[in-house]
Amino acid sequence: MSAPETAAFPSRREQNKLATRQAIADAALAVLRNRGVGGFTVEDIAEEAGVSRRTFFNYFPTLEAALASVTEGFLDHALEQFRLRPSDEPILDSARAALMALADPMTVSPMAELFSLTQDNRTLARSELEAWDHCTTQIIDAARHRLGPDADELYLRALAGSIISCGKAAMSVWFEERGPDLSPESLASLRQHLIDAMGLLGSGFTATTPRGA
Repeated sequence: MSAPETAAFPSRREQNKLATRQAIADAALAVLRNRGVGGFTVEDIAEEAGVSRRTFFNYFPTLEAALASVTEGFLDHALEQFRLRPSDEPILDSARAALMALADPMTVSPMAELFSLTQDNRTLARSELEAWDHCTTQIIDAARHRLGPDADELYLRALAGSIISCGKAAMSVWFEERGPDLSPESLASLRQHLIDAMGLLGSGFTATTPRGA
């Protein structure tokens, strides 16, 4: 079967809204990078993004939500690639292929930087984890679309939870190995960890091939 059709191209208004949301997310990461945890406010992010405080809250309920959207952005890109995979392909094969399709290691850079900057702060680290949990619903919806409305709910939720757990594991192992290193080599390693984690899940954790092979 062929890959599903892509969604209609967004309107100019929708494009502007997406651009504003992205600008706020980028500003949140930039301010975090420059001022450190606890050293900035919503007003600082709004100023960096060139928007009003009111506009900020039109897009994000909290400072933490704006930061979490950095991770959500990467996961959304991965889900877009997943939806382009052939509908008759095994779901976990599609998940691994979706990550491989994000060929440039720099695609994981914002997520990796946020992860490295927030690990010593419980509140921000929790918002990072909430971003992954937010993606759980999207994974369930994508899998249900692939399998049909009669798909077993336990299967869908267990599948999504397993994928998210593997993603978190890949991030944690990468950070233990590389720390705050955001070099292209380090980011390539993170991307490979994510791909390998999906491979382990797909094989039932019986694979013996060394990572990166």
